[in-house]
This record gives sequence, structure tokens and C-alpha cells, in this order.
Amino acid sequence: MLLASSIKQFRCASCIRKPLAYLNWSRSYSSDFVKIVEVGPRDGLQNESRPIPPATKAELINRLVRAGIRNIETGSFVSPKWVPQMAGTPEVLSLIDPVPNTEYSVLVPNQKGLDDLFSLLSASFSPDSAAPPPPPITEVAIFTAATDSFSKANTNTSVSDSLARLAPVARAALAAGLRVRGYVSVIITCPHSGRVDPRRVRDVSRELLQMGCYEISLGDTTGAGTPASVRTVLEEVAKEIDVNLLAGHFHDTNGTALANIFAALDMGLRTFDASVGGLGGCPYSPGATGNVATEDVVYALTGESSYGDVGEPYLDTPAFTAACKGARWDIGPVSFPALVETGAWISRVLGRETNSRAGRAFIARRERGRKLAENARPKL
Repeated sequence: MLLASSIKQFRCASCIRKPLAYLNWSRSYSSDFVKIVEVGPRDGLQNESRPIPPATKAELINRLVRAGIRNIETGSFVSPKWVPQMAGTPEVLSLIDPVPNTEYSVLVPNQKGLDDLFSLLSASFSPDSAAPPPPPITEVAIFTAATDSFSKANTNTSVSDSLARLAPVARAALAAGLRVRGYVSVIITCPHSGRVDPRRVRDVSRELLQMGCYEISLGDTTGAGTPASVRTVLEEVAKEIDVNLLAGHFHDTNGTALANIFAALDMGLRTFDASVGGLGGCPYSPGATGNVATEDVVYALTGESSYGDVGEPYLDTPAFTAACKGARWDIGPVSFPALVETGAWISRVLGRETNSRAGRAFIARRERGRKLAENARPKL
């Protein structure tokens, strides 16, 4: 555990925010603003079998930030025995180019993971002139599940025991000036015990909020959700929890992730997790595919702004850049073309095509435009 003096140093560090009040269970955004939390560098890459160098992961994070993403889960402090792909997280953090107004987070599954993060931060505050700059971490994420069977498969503990273990982790993180985000897995169906009782999702979410989490990400881990089942769960959770404190985390196993996002939007949610290129899956949920692709979410929320006027050709116009004028939803400074490039790049690194349908369509249109331009050039 960290010494009290070290924790005070963290509180004074300009790169870390002061903790929110434990029971501040309400907040508000513009009703048209949608926050996208990019989880590709952690949730997306953790299941890859081939080793990915820390420099490549850091480059992915830096490219995402340059594309306008402002909330990124960068990695996790987990045992390399269980998740070998996350073993290089400290090095990844050292290679990130911090950008102002960007939230960088890491997953910490237990006290050991948080202590490892604290050790990294402590080294940055060493009086030694050669000490590295502090990593730009502003928050940590903790996770549990809505069913005991999934929790035992994932962390070898029941839900109640996992919550008991997470409570001191959340307290220590908050005391060090870090925000805490909570995950609840398998909110619709569990691969081990079937359909999940929405009341269980509500109760677990409430427990995480009582620990001091500022936001709860509700995960359709199996990707079995439909708009109807998502509404059922959210209606139950909303009986006790402000929907502004909830986020949606939808896997696209059955092609319903975007439909589920729009169902959640109708219910009042304004924060959604996504993974560039549709990276991801879950080792404890057989058959589950990646998270919804970030590019697909961005296109679904703002793509209409690229149509042009009636009768004009369908082109990728300048409106498809930092600000998508005329779009129903405000997603901040995200550049769709830059995001597509990033998804295509990391997919090439992994030896495959991007899983983003909007990304593939954009690349195909751009290639068609290039060929048309070439054919239109005067022949010498």
C-alpha cells in the first residue's frame, strides 16, 4: 500500500482530478451530446493471441486521440498469467503523448492492480531528476458481473465477494484523487446461467455507485441483447439510478449493437463504450464477438451530415470532420475519416480487415473516387 505522503503527492499532481463526492448520483450534459468511451486499446486487444508491442498500443492510443477521441481506456493492471496481452501496460503509459482535455483510464481488477498503478505514479514523483513524467491517468475502472456463474468464471469469486473486494479499491483510488468507473458484465444473458434478472443488474449497479463510482457501464457481454431487452433492463435500473450515471457497452455478436445504442439513447443514456475497428471479444463468453465499432457508432450518430443536398452525389464532405454540421447528435471533435484510418491501420497490424462496416464502406468509396479521378485525367 502507498504511504499517506505519497497519496498527498497524487492529490497535488496537476494531471489528476480530485475525487467526486461519494453520493453525487446526478449529473447532466447537453441532451444532444453523446460521449464515446474508446475501449479498443484494453478490451479490444486483450484477447489477441499474438503479442502486440507496447509501442504499437501506444501508437493506437495516440492515433485515437489525434482522431478526436477524448475518453480512452488505455490498458489494465492485471496478472500477465491471466491476460498476457496487458503485461506491457506500464510501458504503454510511458509512450503516450498526453493531450489536454483527454481522459485516460486503466482497468484495475483488485487491490494488487491498484497498488501497481500507485507504484508507477509514485516513481514519477521521485526527487530523482531522472524520474519519468507521470502517466496521464485520471481514472480507474473496476468490474463485476450480474451473475455469480460469470463472476466465478472470470474472477473465481461470487458477485458479493467481488463487491466486497472492490470497495477498498474504490476508496483508495478516490483518496488518491482518481475517478472510479464501474463495469457490470452480462446484463442481458449469461453464457453459464442464461437470461439475467434485470433486478440483479440494478442491485449490482447500486452497490458500485455506493462505492463512489461516478458512472456504471452496463455490458451486454454476450451480444445477445435486442432493443426490447435493453429497454427492459434500463427501465428496471432507472427505478433507482439516474440514467445520466449509466453507460452502454454493447457487443455486436448478433448485429444488434447499434440498434441497442439507439434504444438506450431513447431511454436517456448519453455515454457508450466502443472499440475502434470492432476489436474485442470475451474469453469467458464463447462466441461473443467484438465491441460495437467506434466508426459505426460515429457514422450512425452523424453520418447523415455527409449526404449533401437532394440530387447531389453521395460524397464524404468536409462536414465529416471535427464537427458534423446538421447532425442530430454532438459527439465532440471526432474526425470520422481519421478514425477509419486508425481502425484500418490497427486491423492491418493484426493481419485482418477492419470489422467496422462504416469503415469498410468509407474506404471503398474513397478508393472508387480515386479511380474515377485517375480515369478523368487527360491521357498524354
